[in-house]
Amino acid sequence: MIFKDSKAIYLQISDEICNEILSGNYAENERITSVREYAAMLEVNPNTVMRSYDMLQQQNIIFNKRGIGYFVSRGAIKIIKQMRKDSFLKNDVNDFFQQIYSLNISKERIMEMYDKFVEKMNKKNK
Repeated sequence: MIFKDSKAIYLQISDEICNEILSGNYAENERITSVREYAAMLEVNPNTVMRSYDMLQQQNIIFNKRGIGYFVSRGAIKIIKQMRKDSFLKNDVNDFFQQIYSLNISKERIMEMYDKFVEKMNKKNK
């Protein structure tokens, strides 16, 4: 994993674990990689990974079975999608709209491009 300087490493690790859950690498109630294994794999301090796991546990995405490890919580996918949707609508949409407005791109052009994108994704997912 290549880390970006613009975001804390523990947040990037949390995002990656969420991506792994969303992509099906981890199912509900399945054990995830241990803190030490994940730290070794990413070549980061175990405390950094532990911080990620603590945050994900507070968000009810994972849970800890004492002495056994961390597991994906029931409903984790729904929680992740809702959190990402909320973040996108709060943080990213205004920048997107600002760009559209300042570049004088019509709603029609955006909708046309979006419709093509959805069509492409639907074909890809069949």
